[in-house]
Amino acid sequence: MIATYRHDVHKLSGEAYDYAPDTFHSAPVNQTVPHGADDDASAVSHPNGNPDNHDTHYRLSLPTGEFSRPRLSESISDLLTGPDPETTYRAWLTSNVASGFNESIYYPYTSLKYHTLLVATLLGNYRGGDEFVGLLPAVDDAEEIVPHQTVYARNRFALQINENANGQLWGRLGSRPERSWTLAWKRLTARPFDVNQDKHDMMLNANLRRIWSWSTAFQYIKDLETRRENA
Repeated sequence: MIATYRHDVHKLSGEAYDYAPDTFHSAPVNQTVPHGADDDASAVSHPNGNPDNHDTHYRLSLPTGEFSRPRLSESISDLLTGPDPETTYRAWLTSNVASGFNESIYYPYTSLKYHTLLVATLLGNYRGGDEFVGLLPAVDDAEEIVPHQTVYARNRFALQINENANGQLWGRLGSRPERSWTLAWKRLTARPFDVNQDKHDMMLNANLRRIWSWSTAFQYIKDLETRRENA
């Protein structure tokens, strides 16, 4: 699992995969993820093909339309050199630096942070014998963090992916890996916030019903929740 969180280090440094180093501070990086988890996580966030419309791994913000400019510092080491998978997972889940990068230069609104968490979540489920078609996105309390299954967590709620919704608000991931966020969001048994009274939540809900990319959607929620908290 720990190698999964290090598989896209070359994007943090802006290097092409074929020429990127295979170690970071002696830790092996840029390795292939087994069970097709990386390909499946990519498929739920962007289509095949490489439209040439962007030239940097700095993410383009959906709410503002501006490029991110993350400061690379010791926080990168926290993402890549943790002593165990759970420590590394929590570093990614809480990272702001990783949010500053996209998962593909051709799809600038996607998020490397949430792509990486999706890869780890899918791999964890696949290794346990679960299949994509049986996985459920389920909304949980913010403090209920399940390592390698909780993909999004903020002050108001968390969202995990596994085969057991445990009575939570839940939807369906889909029959195959493809961009389907808006369908999964619409299928949720209820929303994790008030979409009838709060104007900010009404806008968030309306826009989440228009986004197809999973990593873009998670990043959009994080960006708007952060702005709400800082208002």
